[in-house]
Amino acid sequence: MTKKLSQYILIILVAAFLAPARGAAQARLIVDDSTKVSSVKAISKKVKKQKKAIEAEMLKGETIEMLTDTIKRIQEAKLQTDTARLRMMAESITKENLKKATKTAFIPDPKRALWLALVCPGAGQIYNRKYWKLPIFYGGFLGCTYALMWNQQMYRDYSQAYLDIMDNDPNTKSYLNMLPPNYDITGREERFKTIFKNRKNRYRRYRDMSAFAFVGVYVLSVIDAYVDAQLSVFDISPDLSMQLQPAVIQQSTPLSRQTAYGIGCSFNF
Repeated sequence: MTKKLSQYILIILVAAFLAPARGAAQARLIVDDSTKVSSVKAISKKVKKQKKAIEAEMLKGETIEMLTDTIKRIQEAKLQTDTARLRMMAESITKENLKKATKTAFIPDPKRALWLALVCPGAGQIYNRKYWKLPIFYGGFLGCTYALMWNQQMYRDYSQAYLDIMDNDPNTKSYLNMLPPNYDITGREERFKTIFKNRKNRYRRYRDMSAFAFVGVYVLSVIDAYVDAQLSVFDISPDLSMQLQPAVIQQSTPLSRQTAYGIGCSFNF
């Protein structure tokens, strides 16, 4: 019995001795576990923060790309609208210019101007819209008509006077109307016969010249109408010009050198 008791007592003492060591070990294990858990939590927090930072940077990059894309699209849309507006404006301007050009730029037909001038003198100038030429041609027609009629009347008077002075009939004395009042030509009939004959021929020549001048004015009006219509599209820009300016001409020979002065003529076309 004593042996068993002693064994039990010994076992109890050993157990009592080993109990604090186990508690300390368990406590150490608990502390280590708690530190590990805290470090894992800290690491996880850092990882989460880094993930959030990375996600924020990615979002920033995506937003920047989206903004740049939208800006590019807006600029392209603006450019397209601007180009469309410019095209529309250019087309409208060209159409207006064409309308103005078609309205203002009148190009006459030479054949029509020729026929109008042949049918009615001055109509070719009216068709060519050169109204300032009408007084010139109509003044020429009136002047030639007046000269023709006046010379015809003087020719008739002097031809009748010449016939009356040549027939030796005392009843026909129309030649006295061509002389001053109470003018006596007795004894000088031959002289006045030659005078009346010369004047008759002179006024006949003047009458014929007046008729030719009338025809000349008519032909000139026809030619002017045709040429004016033909040259309506002729280039008369300032590049077509002739200039006269003084020039110095130098002539050099093996023995001497001479200088001459003159006028130089230059054509620009």
